Amino acid sequence: MKHTSTYFILLLFLMSCNDHQRLQKLEPSVLDVDKRSISTSLILLGTIQDAGSPQIGCKKECCVDLFKNPDLTRKVISLGLVDQENGKTYLFDATPDMVTQMEMLTTYEVNNDNILVDGIFLTHAHIGHYSGLMYLGKEAIDAQKIPVYAMPKMQNFLSENGPWDHLVKRENIKLIGLENEKSIDLSKEIRVTPILVPHRDEYSETVGYKIEGPNKSALFIPDIDKWDKWDKNIIEEIKKVDYAFLDATFYSGKEINNRDISQIPHPFVIESIQKFENLPKEEKSKIVFIHFNHTNPIINHNSEESQFVIEKGFRIGKIEEVFDL
Repeated sequence: MKHTSTYFILLLFLMSCNDHQRLQKLEPSVLDVDKRSISTSLILLGTIQDAGSPQIGCKKECCVDLFKNPDLTRKVISLGLVDQENGKTYLFDATPDMVTQMEMLTTYEVNNDNILVDGIFLTHAHIGHYSGLMYLGKEAIDAQKIPVYAMPKMQNFLSENGPWDHLVKRENIKLIGLENEKSIDLSKEIRVTPILVPHRDEYSETVGYKIEGPNKSALFIPDIDKWDKWDKNIIEEIKKVDYAFLDATFYSGKEINNRDISQIPHPFVIESIQKFENLPKEEKSKIVFIHFNHTNPIINHNSEESQFVIEKGFRIGKIEEVFDL
């Protein structure tokens, strides 16, 4: 009997250790109390282009192992905002990974136990940036009037096309209109401003966001065609903020050998590095590259391309990085 009791206690201990290791692997932020007790901050909740990594139908080396062994850090690009003082959280873009991203974000806000964010800001109507709204509908959590901030064409797209119009009619979401370069005050110290950028606007306009906090500010541009197509000077815009989260979909054109690259224009990383080459060290360090296509070698932080980017003074976005505002 004594041996049986000892064995049972040992078994419970081992199970406890295994559960703890599993949680550490899957939910590090939940266990890290200091990280959850952050002040007003931005949190990078994903870094990958709309279609994810691995990408559907991909037989390249970049994807082949990921189908059997998924990398849980490879989530579609999204930025989270934690307003610790007022107990609120906000998402920038509603991605296909929104379920885990919203859970990740709300655990950072320690003053309440809300499971949904207090608002979602959309950039445009490409699949990686709005399709997560489906999880707010009747088939999922059946949310009530979650504020969704969107530009005029984006509002029309959601209101006039199924299944998204169902979210509007059932009041799962509440659309709040935005205007180009007109700020929205989320609190006395937090302000968000949409800024139109050139992109493939099949269904909506495309915006980036300037996000201003109590002490610092950020520029968030996950998608743009080319810097030179913008009516603003990206270098001057970088100078105005403390962080610049910028489109880095492709490292170079040579990684895409099965698509017409002219039909999916983005600033190549090598183009951006060349454009920003003469910026002072402190300006370069503001730039955080994001929105990586599954083929982009800088997803692998040990790659030669990643090392080159870092050596040049720039940053490569990593999931759950925290940026004080």
